[in-house]
Amino acid sequence: MLLASVLGYLITTILIGYWASRKVKTSGDFMLAGRSLPIVLSSSALFATWFGSETVFGASSEFLKGGLYSVIEDPFGAALCLLLFGLFFTRKLYRMNLMTLGDFFEMRFGKRTELITSIFLAPPYAGYIAAQLVAMGLILNVITGMAVWQGVIASAFVVTFYTYVGGMWAISITDFVQSIIIVLGLLVVAVVLAGEAGGVHNVLTEVHPETFRFLPKFELHDILIWVSAWSVLGLGSIPSQDVFQRVMSSGSEKIAVRSCFIAAGMYLTIALLPLFISLCAKHLYPNLTSGDTQVALPNMVLMHASLPVQILFFGSLLSAIMSTTSSAILAPAAIFSENLIKPLAKERLNDKQLLNMTRIGVLGFGMIATVMACLRSDIYQLVGQSSVLSLVSLFAPLTLGLYWKKANSAGAVLGMVLGTATWAVFEYIGSDLPSLLPGTIISFAAMIAGSLATQKKH
Repeated sequence: MLLASVLGYLITTILIGYWASRKVKTSGDFMLAGRSLPIVLSSSALFATWFGSETVFGASSEFLKGGLYSVIEDPFGAALCLLLFGLFFTRKLYRMNLMTLGDFFEMRFGKRTELITSIFLAPPYAGYIAAQLVAMGLILNVITGMAVWQGVIASAFVVTFYTYVGGMWAISITDFVQSIIIVLGLLVVAVVLAGEAGGVHNVLTEVHPETFRFLPKFELHDILIWVSAWSVLGLGSIPSQDVFQRVMSSGSEKIAVRSCFIAAGMYLTIALLPLFISLCAKHLYPNLTSGDTQVALPNMVLMHASLPVQILFFGSLLSAIMSTTSSAILAPAAIFSENLIKPLAKERLNDKQLLNMTRIGVLGFGMIATVMACLRSDIYQLVGQSSVLSLVSLFAPLTLGLYWKKANSAGAVLGMVLGTATWAVFEYIGSDLPSLLPGTIISFAAMIAGSLATQKKH
């Protein structure tokens, strides 16, 4: 009964997305919903940017192991990203009327930099998409008993087809519907499990005080770890096509800015629900952390919730992850067609051909992510690693490109290359210092030095 209901729920969601895809007439509709989303759809789309596997499974799993201090990256870093994007990036980028983030680098630094930027923009999404597929594989494993890798492949087929048919319009409408349902589902599960555990007060009083430690110890190493945790999503996701396309799909500049702030508030509050639910689960089963904590939450729902609650929870959770995955697949596909294929074709592609190229990109990235998902299963690490590369390569060129008039192409390319190389070296030697910190610092330094050294030539 549960499986049949969940399948019916998913089919309904896909039909909603397919119906919404009728609004897609051009590549602009497919990538940015024609820049016409109202604030309700825009806010819910931004809220759903990360509200998927890493929030419900990854963050709750890390929280059970290390408390609040171990989940600075997500949800707190993710909320910081939306806040900073609304404050410092949205207005300037929206006024430029861009299709992709790669278009900014082409407009600001030239076509050569656009091509190089695209190489740094698109690949990180493979790990992020893989994390969502792992989550769907875990859910299908809990519900049906099928192997996780089989669930990954089945999920990849469904979500890739859904993305191929739909576009940003379909993603935005389904995001709105699923955001409402996932919040209701988590609230109901939290109430049910809290009741089973003897009430909220009973759950919280038995938690070790160290669980709620939020600030670092007054030690340099601990402070650096804490800062790097904030930076992974808080700064690393700012130069990402996924966030960019959701913000730029808004109907106006004012809507885009307000949506960032609303989504940040929603994410910071609603993403705490899975953390509380994990505390209830640990109270009911003290030895829970000895197993795979990523499946703790769905197992708790199966054991303690009624069938209607199970249907609501698993159906909405799968749909929310599908929507997040769909957008994550669309992002690199848009970069692939708009910033790689289109320049290489020397603008000879018409809009229909560009749309077809984007859909081919959807298929390609879906396949790559499926292979990664079958090889790795740690959701939280997959998501984190997908953002670090953007931080050490693109954050400096984007920020300085917007706010520093002397920034030029030579500096931008040097910042990307040396920032990434520094990060890779520190990763290889296994330094105690978080690799993203020296990578980011060198990226800024290299861009400033490169820009200043080549001012006369430009």
